[in-house]
Amino acid sequence: MEAGRELLRKVFPDHWSFLLGELALYSFVVLLLTGVYLTFFFDPSMAEVVYHGAYRPLGGVQVSEAYASTLRISFEVRGGLLIRQIHHWAALLFVSAIGAHLLRVFFTGAFRRPRELNWVIGVTLFNLALLEGFSGYSLPDDTLSGTGLRIAEGVLLSVPLVGSYLTLFAFGGEFPGHEIIPRLFTVHVLLVPGLLLALVGAHLTLVVVLKHTHWAAPGRTNRNVVGMPFFPQFLTRTVGLLFAVGGVLALSAFLAEVNPVWRYGSYRPDVVATGAQPDWYIGFIEGALRLMPAAETRVLGHTVSWNVLLPALVVPGLLFAALYAYPFVERWLDPGTGEHHLCDRPRNRPTRTALGTAGITVYAVLLVAGGNDVIAYAFEVSVNALTVALRTALVVLPPVVFVLTRRLCLALQARDRTRLLDGDETGRIDQSPDGGFSGHHRPVPAAERYVLLARAAAEPVTAPPGAPRHRRVRAAASSWFHHDRVELPSSERESAHIEAPGGPLRRLLRRLSPRRRRGTGR
Repeated sequence: MEAGRELLRKVFPDHWSFLLGELALYSFVVLLLTGVYLTFFFDPSMAEVVYHGAYRPLGGVQVSEAYASTLRISFEVRGGLLIRQIHHWAALLFVSAIGAHLLRVFFTGAFRRPRELNWVIGVTLFNLALLEGFSGYSLPDDTLSGTGLRIAEGVLLSVPLVGSYLTLFAFGGEFPGHEIIPRLFTVHVLLVPGLLLALVGAHLTLVVVLKHTHWAAPGRTNRNVVGMPFFPQFLTRTVGLLFAVGGVLALSAFLAEVNPVWRYGSYRPDVVATGAQPDWYIGFIEGALRLMPAAETRVLGHTVSWNVLLPALVVPGLLFAALYAYPFVERWLDPGTGEHHLCDRPRNRPTRTALGTAGITVYAVLLVAGGNDVIAYAFEVSVNALTVALRTALVVLPPVVFVLTRRLCLALQARDRTRLLDGDETGRIDQSPDGGFSGHHRPVPAAERYVLLARAAAEPVTAPPGAPRHRRVRAAASSWFHHDRVELPSSERESAHIEAPGGPLRRLLRRLSPRRRRGTGR
């Protein structure tokens, strides 16, 4: 009863940016419900049959059981096509919502102490969502998904020394084999969903234990959370959001066609579809493969295909390794012992914001490169010239975006300082007897002043003369990361009221200990 009462009183901040995680959760719920329905009719077999179903253009064509069952779901099962398309749209929303949620957490600093573990869980969920999307995308065994599996085979073969063994293990023999679809089906409906459910539960548990972050406003500090209680206000809103997500996905499936496998035909190893584009969340790997120049090396009798190994395995591996390590790197650069429950305004962390925008730029260029053939055809330009332009953009644009974003953040900080010192313009202008003009200003409202001043200004780590090299490297990196900022005119009393963090262990013990009751002597 005590635990239930604590849960019902759990406070959730009221801001639209905190709904991104709920969108991911509810799209996952829709995925589970529609996926269970589809498993009743899908046959994950690569055995070949002659199609005699309702879709007449493919009548008499030899197809796989997986492809034939997909057509049967689409044209013969009542509501099958609608459920299939809801499932596909929910998958796109699921990955999109996780990605947007991670960006919100990154740019607002919500990954900082004590939430580093939750950030690691979130990045793992994103990885699993990519795997879940790719495995489900490949199940229909159509020409489009088969082309993706052919690319996956090439990626596995590029692994030095063990690539051929990995390929034989995955496909059960020479490509395409007869085992890949059944194995992907097991991964898609059993292994990855189980891991997702476990990690979602762990993620939500940590949110409850560590308490929610919130945006700065009067009365909101690093010591509390201001918002609505779980019951009945938040529960009512979140259930409404669940039905809204389901309704929008159903409407999208009804109005917008997605993944029409009957147009692509069953996959044949000797056929590659022109204009084959994967779903957006895998598109950046496709773009990296297309931009990488052809390069290979012979080492000890083995061929290392750099044009596949680097863009498909090394680059994504480094990207996700950086995402996993980032909270700990930032903590290494700012080893403060306090907790952070107030969200940062991105402008107040110019280096972090610039790194994030530069990363988004890299992703955007690679995503565009994944469709370079379609773009070249649509705009009647040379695909080779477009590829060279995208290679140049991949090298030039991220540093330029980094510098511009950092300068823009500092300019916005300077604007905040000017507002705090001079106030806001009222629009009234007086003319002096000698012909001069002067404007009138009014002080910034107290609530907005609180928001402008609510920032944790970290001090760069310093290294004394003669310090070891690792301490000097840490001091130099910390100075580069934290040095550039515009000081805001705040008093010590204002800063102390906003900060004042508490310890995570003490708060957790206080939550788990019995509550004192008046008049009981306990």
